[in-house]
Amino acid sequence: MSIETTQPVQTEAERLSAAPTYDNRTAFADELIRLARTDARIVAVCNDSVGSSNLTAFRDEFPDRLINVGIAEQDMVGVGAGLASSGLIPFVCGASPFLTGRSLEQVKADVAYSQHPVILCGMSPGMAYGELGPTHHSVEDLSWLRALPGLDIVVPADRQQTRQAVQAAVANPRPTFIRVGRHKVPDVSIEGAPLVRGEFQTLRDGNDVTLIATGTLVSRALVAAAELEAAGVSVRVLNASYIAPLDIAAIIGAARETRAIVTAEEANIAGGLGAAVAGVVSQLERGARVPLRILGLTEFAPTGNTDFLLEYFNLTATHLVTAAREALADA
Repeated sequence: MSIETTQPVQTEAERLSAAPTYDNRTAFADELIRLARTDARIVAVCNDSVGSSNLTAFRDEFPDRLINVGIAEQDMVGVGAGLASSGLIPFVCGASPFLTGRSLEQVKADVAYSQHPVILCGMSPGMAYGELGPTHHSVEDLSWLRALPGLDIVVPADRQQTRQAVQAAVANPRPTFIRVGRHKVPDVSIEGAPLVRGEFQTLRDGNDVTLIATGTLVSRALVAAAELEAAGVSVRVLNASYIAPLDIAAIIGAARETRAIVTAEEANIAGGLGAAVAGVVSQLERGARVPLRILGLTEFAPTGNTDFLLEYFNLTATHLVTAAREALADA
């Protein structure tokens, strides 16, 4: 006599939570090398960060096309602008807090204002350097870079979008900041879906609540959406891969076609994605405004690993579910 056993059925949320994860810096480096083999215009500039920017293989294959300026971020951006003005496509790479914080004046004057096609690559953004504390956390970058006209801000959510961001930078060079994540994330993009400048990507559709997430928070938004859907809540998930130009049409659509919006970002909410969404929603006619919840940082983060810090600031699927329910209760 045989005894049949049944395996527990894995929910969609559990399946998403258990998906393999990847470091987007690897996809960045692989794509940069692949394109550089056929395009001699591509060069890399870094601030004594060959290893942490994942440029070791690029340096070994193209030793005369990598410029290491040392720990001199302002010089690094200036060198990048000079190379761009000479017809090259410089990928200026450095830890995001130092690339954006120390050299903000050069990013403003030499890149955005001068419209030099420099590709600024903010490595290990957000709280990826968690244990090194607030000096190494890059959670203000979206806020101060959004204030610069003429600078594209791209936040790839996974390996596919990271490769596409590099491809787009080479195919159509323009002043660009790419937030290249170090904290491992699963693949979330629709296979083969294009990365379109200034457009969010709809990962699932719904008509009750919209979750708008960027970078590391996109996969967590999908888990939250699966949990809400299992409870009968119809959820739209938008991957905000472009913070600038902003997909105003997608935000207006979310406000008019769903009853509430929740945003999530591994960044300070003062001036980031949530503030951008709020700015659009607040300008709509009274009947189109919907309850909005903004998840992100409101203070300097303590020291700890990235997963701990994301939990500390309620940047988890569980808290996204709670925020969605609270927003819907106000609708």
